[in-house]
Amino acid sequence: MNEKSNHNPGKKSLFLKFTFLLLSFPLYSMSQTLLQYVDPLIGTAPATTESAKRHSEAGSELKGQVYPAVGRPFGMTQWTPETRTTEAKCIVPYYYNDQYLTGFRGSHWMDGSCTQDYGTATVMPFSTGKIDTVRSCPTALLDHQKEKATPAYYSISLPDVKAEVTGSVRSGFLRFSYNQDKNNYIYIRVNSDKGEGKIWFDPQNNKIIGCNPVHRIYQGWGQPAGFCGWFVFRFDKPFSFIQKNNQEIIVCFQQEKTVQVQVGTSFTCAGAAGNNLDAEMPDWNFDQLKKEGENEWDEKLSKIQVKGGTKADRVKLYTALYHCYLVPRIASDVDGSYQGFAQDTLIHKAAGFDYYDDFSMWDTYRTLHPLMTILEPKRSLDMVKSLILKAEQGGWMPIFPKWANYTAAMIGDHACTMIADAYMRGIKDFDTEKAYQYMRKNAFDHPTEAEYKDGKGRRALTSYLKYGYIPLEDKVPEAFHKQEQVSRTLEYALDDYALAQFAKSLGKNDDYQMLMKRSQNYRNVFDTQTRYVRGRYIDGSWAEPFDPNVKSRFITEGTAFQYTWYVPQDIPGLISLFRGKEQFMKRLNEFFDKGYYWHGNETDQQAPYLFAMAGVPEKTQEWVRKIIEDEYGTGPGGLSGNEDGGQMSAWMVSSMLGFYPVCPGKPEYVIGGPFFEEVKIQISSDAKPFIIKARGAVSETPFVDEIILNGKPLDGYTIQQQQIVNGGKLIFRMQKP
Repeated sequence: MNEKSNHNPGKKSLFLKFTFLLLSFPLYSMSQTLLQYVDPLIGTAPATTESAKRHSEAGSELKGQVYPAVGRPFGMTQWTPETRTTEAKCIVPYYYNDQYLTGFRGSHWMDGSCTQDYGTATVMPFSTGKIDTVRSCPTALLDHQKEKATPAYYSISLPDVKAEVTGSVRSGFLRFSYNQDKNNYIYIRVNSDKGEGKIWFDPQNNKIIGCNPVHRIYQGWGQPAGFCGWFVFRFDKPFSFIQKNNQEIIVCFQQEKTVQVQVGTSFTCAGAAGNNLDAEMPDWNFDQLKKEGENEWDEKLSKIQVKGGTKADRVKLYTALYHCYLVPRIASDVDGSYQGFAQDTLIHKAAGFDYYDDFSMWDTYRTLHPLMTILEPKRSLDMVKSLILKAEQGGWMPIFPKWANYTAAMIGDHACTMIADAYMRGIKDFDTEKAYQYMRKNAFDHPTEAEYKDGKGRRALTSYLKYGYIPLEDKVPEAFHKQEQVSRTLEYALDDYALAQFAKSLGKNDDYQMLMKRSQNYRNVFDTQTRYVRGRYIDGSWAEPFDPNVKSRFITEGTAFQYTWYVPQDIPGLISLFRGKEQFMKRLNEFFDKGYYWHGNETDQQAPYLFAMAGVPEKTQEWVRKIIEDEYGTGPGGLSGNEDGGQMSAWMVSSMLGFYPVCPGKPEYVIGGPFFEEVKIQISSDAKPFIIKARGAVSETPFVDEIILNGKPLDGYTIQQQQIVNGGKLIFRMQKP
């Protein structure tokens, strides 16, 4: 039989045809292998990128502030190795350069932020003949050679024990394999910096219950947030307790070499944490849960499949995509229950959708949320619905909602912009009239003094409406970021533009006209003599002295030069203020050529795409590629600055695909250039894919000669949202410089 088959010309011909088909099919990075390209340790060390070297004065902004989060996409609680025991502001649970591991934390850290962790608890296994007091928690040397991190699994071999961690949406699973089968121990701590945590001991049911009360920061700093992080620890072996106080406990397992711990979490009550655990982990099969997590992450990652590029390129892309799926977080239990927002202390239920919290909105409205309208339309809708519920319960649309409360942490009114942008991009199945009611309230109405101090309403709205800009005399005292009047004016002008588009879609034409007029307020802080945005007094005079490249009190986290480009809603108008395209291009080239562009923060991240909008697309292609190559790395220092809830990563994901959402509120993307030979965006198995192809080697011919969309030359530099989500082909014909 073998001899005959080897000489069968028909079968040989069929084999050759099949081989040819295989070789000719686009060799995408397929879904079952994509998890291998995710490195959760990228960004866990201080930045080593090019701009970090030039901006050494940036302080905490030079840290990625990410952690190797284990769990599920947008999970309520992510599990992470811990090297810092505090929940203090701007301290991530894990830093790569730290020497000691202090446990494994169920964390609610806002990935890549400079905020604070909250409502957390930590588990640490150890094995020793001498039990120390709980005042000195067990630690172990952190050996990165014995560490493995993926989105669905973390493991490390410590001197006494091998620790493994996996998780679901609201629960974690830890497996500890000790090196000896004598007495082994587990230490548990609820991480309340204020000492208000509590632990209950239930050995009859092999359980421990923990509660960590949450406190506000920014507005209402230090006041109770109105809820706790609840934990139910369930063990697969009986134990006895050795030491205990309100926040810490040590338990002993006699002659048990392997101990498994399942931990349910909730923001509503201990019973809900237990119910979440029962629903998500009905048995003790660690490996099965790990596999389910890997499958879910692969499904998310495989929405974008690529052909070509280096392994390092794929590591950058898929690690960035992983970071895009961490916050905002699901804050509702498996039955839909969630803690009421702000002063609402009731437990509510989200019917038919997940309720989200912890929106890093000053950052993520720019790129993350537009990207999610493509990749995750259902989750985007749930996020919009969650914001509307917060407005209903608190009376005002939140601006930067965290910890189930209002804050005045950052500037702008970007939750409104995010909702308007989502609507314009096709996310429409929500109560638009109710949403508009609260969005308009933010833009036009003045809160009471008590409401304002609590973080409700736009900061400095009175000045903005009276003068058409926020003058330097208004010090904006009731905010975490004080002053910053120019940046606030510019951001409100964009917010007004986005709200105007929403108003027009709903037939509210009077509001549309007023808001469009206000969207031109950027002109009131643009000095036509120096051609920079600049601080301005009530009498119209400009701030002196003035250096556009020095951080100023009227600019948020940057310089006047960096904020000069922040007019995404009206680039033609901005060009006119420069007295024409020639002067505009001269200044824009200076901005990049002399190193004033700073990618480590969000203030100017749309600037590379302004070249294309001014008619010089090759400069956009050049600078976007350079930024991706220089400002994103594959090592622990591979992020130029704070990840900021996924914004830094979303910028790269979008840019690697070849298009970028310069203006939230406009359902379009500015074309850059391809980074891979081919990209397939496949939202679901039954959706038509959107395929992006580069004809010509991207590395050797990096500039675009012609763009073909669905067989026709693309006219202009933009592509519409519906052209992407409806599926089709975008072909770049490449040329050499």
